[in-house]
Amino acid sequence: MNFIKTICAMGVISAAVGAGTAMAKVSAEEAAKLGNELTPIGAEKAGNAEGTIPAWDGGLKEIPAGFKPGDPYIDPYAGEKPLFTITQANANEYADKLTDGQLAMFKAYSTFEMPVYTSHRPAVYSDELVEFAKKNALNAELVDGGNGMANVVGNNPFPIPANGLEVVWNHIMRYRGGSFERASIQVTPTAGGDFSPIRFFEEFSERYYLTDYSEGKDKNVMFYFKQIVTAPARLAGNVLLVHETIDQVREPRRAWIYNAGQRRVRRAPQVGYDGPGTATDGLRTTDNFDMYNGAPDRYNWKLVGKQELYVPYNSYKLDDKSLTYDDLVKPGHLGNEHKRYELHRVWKVEATLKEGQRHVYSKRTLYVDEDSWAAVVADHYDGRGELWRYGEAHNKFHYDSGAIFTTVETTHDLLSGRYVANGLANQEPFRYNFAKDYTSKEFTPSALRRSGKR
Repeated sequence: MNFIKTICAMGVISAAVGAGTAMAKVSAEEAAKLGNELTPIGAEKAGNAEGTIPAWDGGLKEIPAGFKPGDPYIDPYAGEKPLFTITQANANEYADKLTDGQLAMFKAYSTFEMPVYTSHRPAVYSDELVEFAKKNALNAELVDGGNGMANVVGNNPFPIPANGLEVVWNHIMRYRGGSFERASIQVTPTAGGDFSPIRFFEEFSERYYLTDYSEGKDKNVMFYFKQIVTAPARLAGNVLLVHETIDQVREPRRAWIYNAGQRRVRRAPQVGYDGPGTATDGLRTTDNFDMYNGAPDRYNWKLVGKQELYVPYNSYKLDDKSLTYDDLVKPGHLGNEHKRYELHRVWKVEATLKEGQRHVYSKRTLYVDEDSWAAVVADHYDGRGELWRYGEAHNKFHYDSGAIFTTVETTHDLLSGRYVANGLANQEPFRYNFAKDYTSKEFTPSALRRSGKR
């Protein structure tokens, strides 16, 4: 399958130069498993013994007939019906393949359901991604206690991970399509389901995809992100700009905010860790965005292992342009009939707060999809060690870019009965445009004022 965009440059990240003990790379014998018993980026190629998880056979090789880039995505599995539905009444029968957060959702909401469909593994990897993984397996290292990396090429730094921190870095540095623009809304429904949408226009580019990319410039930057609020009127024109640094202990995330009312640009040091997420009514933290983002330094990361789990996957129905936001946004959770869950293998990583560090989450558990390295489910615990929030990323394969990426992301506050849903775009002019190219000048603080004009 030929992607509309391919990776145009291969640069080497030396994020934390100097101090720190490097963690071991894998042997040539281990690396040779990539593309053989493992997929090109490190998943198990075989299916499971029961046949409920299929073998990876190269992914979705054919784009659905009639699709044109920029058009709504055509669901390649539209004709399928649920195999069964997990409900409050039968959740305990499936408990071995559910997380604590999922079980808590069933307990909290009698209306919460998980329609389970046939599992598909649509991921397709470009030649460049395959080469990245091969080189990284032999050369990539964690340095400075895992806060930085050296000798990483492109994406997927640790295709054969040895510990939890490497899995987390794979999620943070996974392939997201290179560069894109997207329009979407975010909602924070009341417990009764009432909501007022916040509209965003967002722009994103990995450093290597900038048309003026220079290997020697911004070597500690992964990507650039700009988020413009376009509605409601009271927030319209506010802009957030982020330069996502790799080693955020050595160089904190660079973030700026343009306030349309004040017409000024200022630094935003609170955009990180457990700072409040943008316009979320305090229902999620900054590092909840994209399931987990930012510096990993406040936690000890334990790789529990792999398990089979029912997770959101191939969520094309949530993108249906015939649906309104009222169809999707319901009290406590998204509308059940539009969701899709499948059985997949995930990496389970437990993070516990380090002694002497501060964060509103004392523990968090990430479940990372083996085929994309995207965290698809997350459980979050408060300072007492009690389950507090449950997050899930409804992803799909964007076959025009080759990325398994977010359709809608939700974070559920189990104490308040509310949730935040980000990424809905059913009534927006478009969702993603992966054909968009950017220069570095479009992600400078001086560009914020132009972006925020009402």
